Amino acid sequence: MSGAQQPFDAVALEVLWTRLGSMVDEAAAALVRTSFSSVVRESNDFSCVLTDELGQSLVQASNGTPGFLGTLPKTVAHFLKAYPPAQLAPGDVLITNDPWMGTGHLPDITVAKPIFKDGVLVAFSASTAHSPDIGGKMRSPEPREIFEEGLQIPIMKLLDAGTPDETLFRILRRNVRAPDLTVGDLWAQLTALDLMERRLLELMAEYGLDTLTRLAAEIHGRSERAMRAAIAELPDGSWQGTMETDGVDAPLTLALKLTVRGDSILLDFAGSSPQVERAINVPLCYGASYTAYGVKCVVAPHVPTNAGVLRPLTIDAPEGSILNPRYPASVGARTITAHFMPALLLSVFSQVAPERIMAVPGSPLWAITQAGVEEGGKTFANVFFFNGGMGGNMRRDGVSCLSWPSNISSTPTEVIEQCSPLHVRHRRLRPGSGGEGRQRGGLGQEILFENRSTLPAAVTFLAERTRVAAAGSAGGGQGAMGEVCINGKPVAPKEQHIVHKGDTILLSTPGGGGYGDPQARDPQAIAHDRAMGYGADHQEQGSEGL
Repeated sequence: MSGAQQPFDAVALEVLWTRLGSMVDEAAAALVRTSFSSVVRESNDFSCVLTDELGQSLVQASNGTPGFLGTLPKTVAHFLKAYPPAQLAPGDVLITNDPWMGTGHLPDITVAKPIFKDGVLVAFSASTAHSPDIGGKMRSPEPREIFEEGLQIPIMKLLDAGTPDETLFRILRRNVRAPDLTVGDLWAQLTALDLMERRLLELMAEYGLDTLTRLAAEIHGRSERAMRAAIAELPDGSWQGTMETDGVDAPLTLALKLTVRGDSILLDFAGSSPQVERAINVPLCYGASYTAYGVKCVVAPHVPTNAGVLRPLTIDAPEGSILNPRYPASVGARTITAHFMPALLLSVFSQVAPERIMAVPGSPLWAITQAGVEEGGKTFANVFFFNGGMGGNMRRDGVSCLSWPSNISSTPTEVIEQCSPLHVRHRRLRPGSGGEGRQRGGLGQEILFENRSTLPAAVTFLAERTRVAAAGSAGGGQGAMGEVCINGKPVAPKEQHIVHKGDTILLSTPGGGGYGDPQARDPQAIAHDRAMGYGADHQEQGSEGL
């Protein structure tokens, strides 16, 4: 008998849920295996999601970034507004990189494929991936409006009933510095969409499901109820706090008021700095996604992530603020502001449930982008990621060199040297960079590059916490600040720089804050830190090659 006419028993629901999860993870693995750039292949800067016919997320790949997984279903909803079901057909693929409808900046390309069963729209397979280049000025905080930041792709059909829009592909290739990598990654995304479609239709046929409507309602309802039950365990009330970021010319302030009312939470970022004429503004779609992720980490980390867990949350920021800028604001480096939002959330939550939070991490994510021209005239562009230390918490030390709130992986040394003219002279932990505490903060890392490009090349950085350190919690100390040096001299980390053959670039990522009174640290943990060289007494006086 059709599953659409039968209630789902616990066993059947668990099997269906597990199968849905396995198909998006399989699609994610296929995307990684068929991708061209190190951004996707090595750093996992992508996501894969299945939604119902309304664009509400059902299940996400387990290795996707939280920022994409929260924005991607909303992008599908925007697709549906532009292309109602009557205007969609099997084989269509929709595309956009609109920052206000997507993930907050242009390099992230989102694609979605409507899935039909017996002529009826039943779901969407969707993916976002960070392109290695999208044209315009190199990714950095320098641009003052979005028109400097690269190619803007409005909502449109990339494939129309299976036929590619060759004009769009030609425009894309012409506007980017790494056309083979960019277009190759896009086709890898389409491979993932096709795989999710096939697996879902196989599942529906096997279980006699004509639509996903009732299954989606069951999944969303259970997740929403679990999330609301977890919120209801918190006391009612309002708490607030602020956090400073480095900013560009001057520090910026992020403000948050958190209100718990029964089984719902309101998060209001009123009081945050106004938007600026630099590319560190955060479209609300992206910032809200990371804020929701932070709430889930604290309140209900084990509840499956889908549309249901978001329903008890209301997230807002004043229009025209740094966290909700008006078009055409520049937003390319929005990461270095947005990643403070869940950190601020943890700081405010420490007033409600201090046992559940960690000290402030040494995030946001760091990155170096290098672009130039090879001797033969071929252009190139590469993006490589590096992480600071996480904050300590009540149970353990902060993890060293691990990204939070994103889960972007640090680019391996071998990949850097294979893909670019950068040679890594050394790469090591930064002794003493983790904040002191009963549980110390995680350590940052130090990477010394030598540029070996024959022709001059441009480099830009995503670098934060060079002015404002990661704070400790419950009496813990702050982590070390980060620093960017070229040829041994500190440089402005939010400006573009030109490097020549033989020049060196030193990145020192921040450490996480410590948790608890340092005097209460276990003597065995102190001895272990000393033996491993983690303490400040192991810092070297200078670095070779500078």
